[in-house]
Amino acid sequence: MGDIRVAIAGLGNCASALIQGVHYYRDAKANEEIPGLMHVDFGGYYPKDLKFVVAFEANRKKIGLDIADAIWVEPNCCAKFCPDVPKTGAKVLPGPISDGVAPHMRESFFAHNEDVDLSFVVEHLEKSKADVLINYLPVGSAKGSRLYAQAALDAGIAFINAIPEFIVSDPNSPYAQAFEKKGIPCAGDDIKSQLGATILHRVLAQLFDKRGLILQNTYQLNIGGNTDFENMQVENRLSSKRISKTEAVTSCVKYELPTKIGPSDYVPFLGDNKVCYISMRSRAFGDLPINLDLKLSVQDSPNSAGVIIDVVRAIKIALDRSIGGELSSISSYSFKHPRFQIDDFEARKRVDEFIEGKRER
Repeated sequence: MGDIRVAIAGLGNCASALIQGVHYYRDAKANEEIPGLMHVDFGGYYPKDLKFVVAFEANRKKIGLDIADAIWVEPNCCAKFCPDVPKTGAKVLPGPISDGVAPHMRESFFAHNEDVDLSFVVEHLEKSKADVLINYLPVGSAKGSRLYAQAALDAGIAFINAIPEFIVSDPNSPYAQAFEKKGIPCAGDDIKSQLGATILHRVLAQLFDKRGLILQNTYQLNIGGNTDFENMQVENRLSSKRISKTEAVTSCVKYELPTKIGPSDYVPFLGDNKVCYISMRSRAFGDLPINLDLKLSVQDSPNSAGVIIDVVRAIKIALDRSIGGELSSISSYSFKHPRFQIDDFEARKRVDEFIEGKRER
């Protein structure tokens, strides 16, 4: 079927997990069950088919390195589950900083001072012959995310928005409309984990609802020690993140549900370990209470790597079939804030239909 040439904006922990995972499962066979992947054979494409051809970074310590070497550079702290990642032959380039680095992060993130603009990104996307650009910028990068969306459009390549900026999911977004008009596929917004706080909270809300319980209120608090949590100490970078996570849960019930969801603290010694606390209060038969309190602990960045591998392969299928615009099946299944919030099990079914060619998008 051929290679899938991948460009990355933001070479942090999530990119590290993705790049490790592609090599870790390089020998996976079609009939194997691989944790985190819907299918090893996804419409004829395998994890090994992903080739990383260019990356853009704000961290000056990563710039100029081979992508395979840069994924280990501080402050990255992703678990090294595949430490022998081979050289890619592609160098990390400076990316436009825009609002991608919060003021309180400039020192700890080793932000570069180079003058980089949109045209530089477009030029190197074209030189790399990338098929798709993944946006992995830090939460709160509103301008930066849109800059990379525009770069993908200008370079004529597909776009995956892994962070909570509403670019793909908003049908009125000029970027979403432009991808549709140009016949370029895109997917987003805000990647889900394989089994993370949001997907677990969603399924529990669905379970309560389908069993006839009335939720009175719920909250989800998250703590972690990676750069994502350090970045999210500033509340004004969190508005879209809170909306994305909240709508993913409240969309599962048909009534107004008092909800509080979002990152609550940065604990440096946790590293890439994310700890989530979920509380759900409900009324059962006889107006008697059924309450749930749950703690989930995960390695944050690898938890979404397999999901992104599936999304990249769905994008490539769309490119092969000349399908442009938002891919609704993979977006509804794989992202917290898709254009269409539907039941996760139905979304999985629709992705399988898309792979088989029974559904256009």
